[in-house]
Amino acid sequence: MALTLVEAAKQTSDPIQSAIMEMYARSSNVLAALGFDDIQGNALQYNREETLPGIGFRGVNKGFTESTGILNPQVEPLAIAGGDLDVDRFIVKTMGANQRSVQEAMKVKSLALAWTKAFFKGDSVSDPTSFDGLQVRLGGGQLIEAGSTDGGDALSLAKLDELIDTVDGPTHLAMNKGMRRRLTAAARNSSVGGYITYEKDSFGKNVMMYNDLPIMIIESDNDGTEILPFTEVGSGGSTATATSIYCVAFEPGKFTGIQSGPMEVRDLGELEDKPSFRTRIEWYAGLAMFHGKAAARLRGIKNAAVVV
Repeated sequence: MALTLVEAAKQTSDPIQSAIMEMYARSSNVLAALGFDDIQGNALQYNREETLPGIGFRGVNKGFTESTGILNPQVEPLAIAGGDLDVDRFIVKTMGANQRSVQEAMKVKSLALAWTKAFFKGDSVSDPTSFDGLQVRLGGGQLIEAGSTDGGDALSLAKLDELIDTVDGPTHLAMNKGMRRRLTAAARNSSVGGYITYEKDSFGKNVMMYNDLPIMIIESDNDGTEILPFTEVGSGGSTATATSIYCVAFEPGKFTGIQSGPMEVRDLGELEDKPSFRTRIEWYAGLAMFHGKAAARLRGIKNAAVVV
């Protein structure tokens, strides 16, 4: 069963590991919602459902037409994420041992933001140490164009609904803050509308919902660079002033994270070559898209008022 990091944190008996996992989830809307399955080995092999077998009726003394479904074999490797952090003995001695905890918290947040960027933009071809994100994975019928105008087209609620309908059992939408503001403005405009509500998440924060789907706001990565900025090129022209909205089904058998056990935080003690204490954080994790319609992308959206 795929557990979110928040759920997994409640089940571990190690208070430090529990705190780290919850901190990791707090740092990323994606990681707060995505469930993770523990796997054996360094990769997961599975068959992805693509097409269901045909079915029909038959006449008396006649046979059925043979039909089988299509399953495409997939291999999802684990990626090694993490880093080392050193805190000088002088800082610990003069400012207290809690300074190590402060630095560890910052490191965990940085790792969570870097992992979130890879979730959308990861490309194992350009970076063999990463995993493939949604932008690389989604094509064909799971890639929807907002229009064909150079520089992008305004988001239409009809296209947003089409995006949602393209996913089998959708659970979440993901977009940048600019698009969230545009949706909020559209909900206040009686000529446009849009079914917007708010609910509390597992941390007690208000979450904006569109058609009962929570909206994950995707901000910046660990370098302060926007993850889903208005710098994409749409299907028409070459002007890079568009963004994308994603719809995902975070459910077992649809779209989950995979990991070889929970994140590890190891105290390596004082280093021999310098008077600093080192902490190493590592997480062996990746993504698994078990269903061909577990996610979809609407691209080519410019920063303009939402239309019907």
